[in-house]
Amino acid sequence: MNIAVTGATGQLGGLVVKGLLEKNKADKIDKTDKVIAIVRNAQKAEPLAAQGVEVRVADYGDPAALETALAGVDRLLLVSSSEVGQRTAQHGNVIDAAKAAGVKHLVYTSVAKAATSPLVLAPEHKATEELILKSGLAYTLLRNNFYTDVFREHIETARQSGAIIGAAGSGRVASATRADFAEAAVAVLLGAGHEGKTYELTGERAWSYADLADVVGEIIGKAVTYNDMDADTFVDVLRSFGMDADTAGFYAAIDRNIAEGALSEVTGDLAALLGRVPTPLKQGLM
Repeated sequence: MNIAVTGATGQLGGLVVKGLLEKNKADKIDKTDKVIAIVRNAQKAEPLAAQGVEVRVADYGDPAALETALAGVDRLLLVSSSEVGQRTAQHGNVIDAAKAAGVKHLVYTSVAKAATSPLVLAPEHKATEELILKSGLAYTLLRNNFYTDVFREHIETARQSGAIIGAAGSGRVASATRADFAEAAVAVLLGAGHEGKTYELTGERAWSYADLADVVGEIIGKAVTYNDMDADTFVDVLRSFGMDADTAGFYAAIDRNIAEGALSEVTGDLAALLGRVPTPLKQGLM
């Protein structure tokens, strides 16, 4: 069985490839199986090639290259593109190429409640899921909640100011680490019976920004407060730090979504795939 991972030199894709290699070393993958990294930059993937990964070069925007790169692939993990605004078209290229190449099972990293969520990131994921369903390919949808890792940026800010700022109110986030989500993807890629399934992947509990402030305070050894503000004020503050208007607006939109409860639901899907409790917030931030 040939297993391919797109975005294999990225943060999530790289962890998935690492997990597949570790399973191989532990004799949990048939030695005839091949791990294939689909990347844009072959040079960046040289460390993977040195570990026995087959590297194939294809950009999400190049349908012909994608079809060539997916030749002989049995199972494919489509890691969502990082280019917001271009994702649907890019993912469509991969889906079409996978169908043309005869891929037997497509696994996609989506977002929480993609089909119904008000989350600003959801529409492109929803559109991609619809393309996958229309393709006729066997599929599994991994709807990932937010990555705990991205909130590490608050640690140094809190160390300097004693505060975390935002516009999320008392909204909660059921995050998990990238490593947890990657491990779940590996379990699906190597497991059986996941076709046609949609997994809502979350941490063990949902936390508020006030909870985040408390945990960051524990990590840095000083009291940290959460300063909540309305979205417009949050944008103004971010811009005063030098952030451009579009990025500041995006952060504010995410916080509004959190306040609305878009990321608050906790499920047992991630724990079931991992066979353990997902990494707690404090451990995930350290």
